[in-house]
Amino acid sequence: MRRRPNPEKVDRENPEWTAEDFKRAVPFSSLPPEEQEMLRSLRRHRGPQKTATKELISIRLSQDVLSKLRASGPGWQARLDEHLRDWLKRPKRKSA
Repeated sequence: MRRRPNPEKVDRENPEWTAEDFKRAVPFSSLPPEEQEMLRSLRRHRGPQKTATKELISIRLSQDVLSKLRASGPGWQARLDEHLRDWLKRPKRKSA
């Protein structure tokens, strides 16, 4: 049995597709090139990076360290990166 949609959550500007909508749909690749280009230009994304500034890695951290970093709020990974950069700039002590 299908549930009725909640009228308070119905998006009138973007309604659900009907069976007729699906019948009329065509693949993007079958559109004329000028329409494809027009639709591509509507995308709102940053695009590829010109040069890679950071590298995705996997690292194991203690749970207490990670929880404190995350608790510091959004941007904790960038702050950790900055702290590590500062630490690497410090003069190294020679071990005895």
